[in-house]
Amino acid sequence: MKIAFHNKQRREPVDGKALSQDFERLLGLIDRELGESPPAWLKKRQLKQIFAHGSLSVALVSNKAIAVINKDWRGINKATDVLSFPLELEPPPVLDEWEVGEVIISLERAREQAEEFGHSLERELSFLFVHGVLHVLGFDHMTPAEEKDMFGRQKRILRAAGIKRA
Repeated sequence: MKIAFHNKQRREPVDGKALSQDFERLLGLIDRELGESPPAWLKKRQLKQIFAHGSLSVALVSNKAIAVINKDWRGINKATDVLSFPLELEPPPVLDEWEVGEVIISLERAREQAEEFGHSLERELSFLFVHGVLHVLGFDHMTPAEEKDMFGRQKRILRAAGIKRA
């Protein structure tokens, strides 16, 4: 899966190239995790197509910007850390690159949470990215069983990347 990275915030400088590389590495680990244990709603063939031909938009934004999006789409008038928007998990009839979804991360909120939890910003951004991508791919954490599955996958992916929590 290709990443279209957009730094839409202006509060702090970001090495977009390095961050894109980190996210691409995490995508590879997500692909491996799902290939080894695919969810019921995604067939192995579909997963291969998503990771071979799909495109994912990833944007870093401010708290103010994510609060507006959160209000518009979820009716919640406050900043959040990450929002995910699945667009299309089925490939088009003519297999070419297609946009699978969008992950929007508040860099400000990520920094606040990193400080709050006592770990690096890199770790927090990695967690939020993996969390967002799993949402794009249809995972959720509304029930205890969904939460156990999704959060277990997140932990395995981050562990495989060598990214530890405080």
